[in-house]
Amino acid sequence: MAASKLTLLITILSLFFTVLSPVSQAESPLELRKIKQQQKAQSQDTQPFVGVNIGTDVSSGVSPSALVSFLQVQKITHIRIYDADPDLLKALARTKIRVIISVPNNQLLAIGSSNTTAAAWIGKNVVAFYPDTLITAIAVGDEVLTTVPSSAPLLLPAIEGLYSALVAANLHTQIKISTPHAAAIVLDPFPPSQAFFNQSLSFVVLPLLQFLSRTGSPLMMNLYPYYVFMQNKGVVPLDNSLFKPLTPSKEMVDPNTLLHYTNVLDAMIDAAYFSMKNLNVTDVSVLVTESGWPSKGDSKEPYATIDNADTYNSNLIKHVLDRSGTPLRPEITSSVYIYELFNEDLRSPPVSEANWGLFYGNSTPVYLLHVSASGTFLANDTTNQTYCVVMDEVDSKTLQAALDWACGPGRANCSEIQPGENCYQPNNVKSHASYAFDSYYQKEGKAAGSCDFKGVAMITTTDPSHGSCIYPGSKMITNKTRQVMNATETSGAADSLRFITFCSYRISAINKGLHVLVVVGFNSLLFIPFMAPW
Repeated sequence: MAASKLTLLITILSLFFTVLSPVSQAESPLELRKIKQQQKAQSQDTQPFVGVNIGTDVSSGVSPSALVSFLQVQKITHIRIYDADPDLLKALARTKIRVIISVPNNQLLAIGSSNTTAAAWIGKNVVAFYPDTLITAIAVGDEVLTTVPSSAPLLLPAIEGLYSALVAANLHTQIKISTPHAAAIVLDPFPPSQAFFNQSLSFVVLPLLQFLSRTGSPLMMNLYPYYVFMQNKGVVPLDNSLFKPLTPSKEMVDPNTLLHYTNVLDAMIDAAYFSMKNLNVTDVSVLVTESGWPSKGDSKEPYATIDNADTYNSNLIKHVLDRSGTPLRPEITSSVYIYELFNEDLRSPPVSEANWGLFYGNSTPVYLLHVSASGTFLANDTTNQTYCVVMDEVDSKTLQAALDWACGPGRANCSEIQPGENCYQPNNVKSHASYAFDSYYQKEGKAAGSCDFKGVAMITTTDPSHGSCIYPGSKMITNKTRQVMNATETSGAADSLRFITFCSYRISAINKGLHVLVVVGFNSLLFIPFMAPW
């Protein structure tokens, strides 16, 4: 009893002196607010996410403030830029958007040669903005080892100098430092278990990996299944590169590990993990700083199409948000930054160079991603609109029964698919059923289970309207779409459509060239059907 009273007395005295003691600088209201912001930022960055890269070679763009508003409309919460534009960093303040800033390749010499210059860079581009602006990482250079190998000896000194400056600012636990690499630094990448880093680069790669391990920073990789497919046509099936489902017999099995690979990207990520393991580094995660698919190409790029770009990026988003990891590391799902937000129309040929974006420079979408069932990341679906349509390869008997139910007991408005009406053509059960399904889905307020029809329907963000046939969902959002786009464009015009000044960046098929033999598949669908109540 006496002991408990003594403990109580000590507790009271401790609280008493805590109250009377002066507030230290670290516990000032400003510092406490910063600490809380940092903790919140860190806790929200632990789950895998999909971000976007923002390039520079755009003839007409939006101002930093308009861009931030646009990102918020699109529910994009993670971006990567190719320098540390102060106007954009200021515009991002007090938003929930997290940003990777970059040291351009042409600044490596100065920063890698002087710790004073490195400290000044951190002070100007990080300390001045954080934590109001949520800077999550610094990308030091971009594909330095393969694009500017003469700067390779400066890479690690630059990284170390910047890290020391972060330590001095007490920001080294909140902001990570790494450098993005081209996939070409990994040799013999399939099967992944036999992959290894280019040994001529080991004088940089090994100490870099040791730094990343010591500081808890990721290995940043720019990974493009598009280039794998283009350089290995006839060996790498298109469906494998696009995350499309294949039969198990067509999946590629690593003969050394017996792991099944169902898509090219997972194989590329695991090749990086195996390469690190060969250097006795097993505690560094992979962050995919670039991945994407071009929507347009020249005559030598027939697979750079809107359909393929839509399929790749839609399935990529779903794959990340499914949090299924890779065959080697199922417990770790790599976050991915899609290349890129805007088409960069000022790029030099080939045509695909200017057509990697989800949007044109004026903020209108190049295509609508099929991501309606993949969490909150809606990318370029500015209306957040979904439709209900027929799935592919459904037998006509089952489909006719579902159509009869929708237009009968389901009370869908099927007047537009009657003879002579706008949606009668094409006169087939699939077309008529899609219209009826969407009518029912919209009538039910897009409620869960209202787009299934015994497994023959699916949800999509692509407007199925055609010609004079306007689907019910499209009729409902025409005005909303116009308002969203006009608001974005007006905001940009008010700021003279001055685009953000970033460091110029160019994707080169040569620089990102891969010598890969991969045959893989994927076992998930593009659209997610829901269960119907009927």
